Amino acid sequence: MGPLAGLRVLEMAGIGPGPFCGMLLADMGADVVRIDRREGPPGSARDVTGRGRRSIALDLKRPASIEAVLRMVEGADALIEGFRPGVMERLGLGPEICHAKNPRLVYGRMTGWGQTGPLAPTAGHDINYIAISGALDAIGTKDAPVPPLNLVGDYGGGGMLLAMGLLAALLHAQRTGVGQVVDAAMSDGAAQLMAPIYGMRAADRWGAPRGGNFLDGGAPFYGTYRCACGGFLAVGPIEPQFFARFIQLLGLSEADFSGRAEAAQWPALRARIAAALLTRGRDEWAAIFEGSDACVAPVLSMAEAPAHPHNVARGTFFERDGVIQPAPAPRFSASPSGPGAPAALRGEHTQSFLREAGFSEAEIAALTED
Repeated sequence: MGPLAGLRVLEMAGIGPGPFCGMLLADMGADVVRIDRREGPPGSARDVTGRGRRSIALDLKRPASIEAVLRMVEGADALIEGFRPGVMERLGLGPEICHAKNPRLVYGRMTGWGQTGPLAPTAGHDINYIAISGALDAIGTKDAPVPPLNLVGDYGGGGMLLAMGLLAALLHAQRTGVGQVVDAAMSDGAAQLMAPIYGMRAADRWGAPRGGNFLDGGAPFYGTYRCACGGFLAVGPIEPQFFARFIQLLGLSEADFSGRAEAAQWPALRARIAAALLTRGRDEWAAIFEGSDACVAPVLSMAEAPAHPHNVARGTFFERDGVIQPAPAPRFSASPSGPGAPAALRGEHTQSFLREAGFSEAEIAALTED
């Protein structure tokens, strides 16, 4: 099931963007097999990003386990690893050795800083990677940058970028028979996500201090507003016709907002809108704006979002074993995706997968004893 059915991916167990990439590929039908460490957490079905793949557990400090992985590489289409640069080489599982076993292999590497550059060997987290891209400085209030969770670096600029890179390299391997290394860095990915903002800056449409630009909360027609109940609305009627509808439903006069295109007028216009929205609760306003082109939506909590009628109609979320989680996306008309099985326990499929990979019972016994 899914457009990637028949594709086999080996995933070296890790955290954050690597497992997220594995989830995306597994959701689309790839057979993703996670290679876990022998010691570690047992795993849990509540691990949403761990869904849809099998798990084998090996002691990668032992030569027999390394040989077993290399044997699995021979039958794999791709491999994902998220260690610091050089770790896979020291294990004996670097790209050169793997490509000697399987020249068609697409070798995906997920790091914060990339495989090269002065920061490559150092530690970091999402907040550090997006800091040097310009993204963090652009997000927040006028007083300070605000971390956008770890979505921009780890997941959007990391796991999702790696998934796209792997698929591109797999198409190349399919056409040419030649595999390659995909070097996905979260710092690169965060910078790529900033491409339109850099374009706006080059066109002199972005340059005010943070909180004073078109899309960072400076404009009165693009931001969040508190309502009487304490909840918030997301307001985004950028285009004049949408803004006119917004003002109409808000019960104000469009003539009072004739200066909406002038940044100098934005603070006063924002204050006027804020005062109006404080007269009703969030859900009351949401009902007023629903179905219009005013570009207004309620800011929902994670507890509320799965029950929103649009999300229900689309099947955007689903519940399994008491765990509410996002459904696979995007949607495919001819080869629908599915979330696969819940996250496997560590090593749950070790022996069954080794048999499937061509290991004899004697070899499995020897590997287990080792």
